[in-house]
Amino acid sequence: MIRAARLQALSVTRHAFFTREGGLSAGLYAGLNCGLGSNDDRAIVERNRALALERLGLAAGRLCTVHQVHGTAVAHADGPWTSTAPVADAVITTVPGLAVAVLTADCVPVLLAEPDAGIVGAVHCGWKGTLSGVLEAALEAIEARGGQRTRLIAAVGPAIAQPSYEVGVELEQQFTAADPASDRFFRAGRSPRHRQFDLPGYVVERLRRNAAAVIERIDHDTYSDPQRFYSFRRTTHRGEPDYGRQLSAIALA
Repeated sequence: MIRAARLQALSVTRHAFFTREGGLSAGLYAGLNCGLGSNDDRAIVERNRALALERLGLAAGRLCTVHQVHGTAVAHADGPWTSTAPVADAVITTVPGLAVAVLTADCVPVLLAEPDAGIVGAVHCGWKGTLSGVLEAALEAIEARGGQRTRLIAAVGPAIAQPSYEVGVELEQQFTAADPASDRFFRAGRSPRHRQFDLPGYVVERLRRNAAAVIERIDHDTYSDPQRFYSFRRTTHRGEPDYGRQLSAIALA
């Protein structure tokens, strides 16, 4: 479990970027697999999620995750979902004691807090959603409920790091077509048709452009640390059939 110093200093929030350590899953999923979308035993995943909430000092069931699709939709949680989780890649709440969270296994988890307005949120930032504006959509949703982005505290959690994230040159072209200055987040790959992409750095830049007051980056590479993190890309390279997911959660105290 990893915490961001700036969020930890806020008496009004509880949060954690959970690693895979300390859970009940076994085999490919060994550890704290919180991904209901995995093929792990659902009862064990539910117990892992309850363990995560316990470590936040919250009751089992006080957790809202969403059906992530690499889009820009933002869900607002007034309480635990009573039916299927909404399709979204960000979720916010103003309800104390209710954790909102995203699941990742290389993508970038971002936790947000606007302490004066009493709003917290979690955002799932893959390259597609980030380029399309999921962070901006989350900030607009916070503003719509009385928050101000200039008071926002953002923590960028563990994700795949640039040395581990090789992409096609076509992806660089998509980013630079939207903003030529994005080229600084790409460097030469192992062949002329490949690049190494700094997705977490790009996420930080998008937050800076949107005037977040405080941004803290937790610099851990999910791909290169199999003892602590699940990784979709590592699983793919190993030819494994499935993978677990890390939970990143935040709640108002």
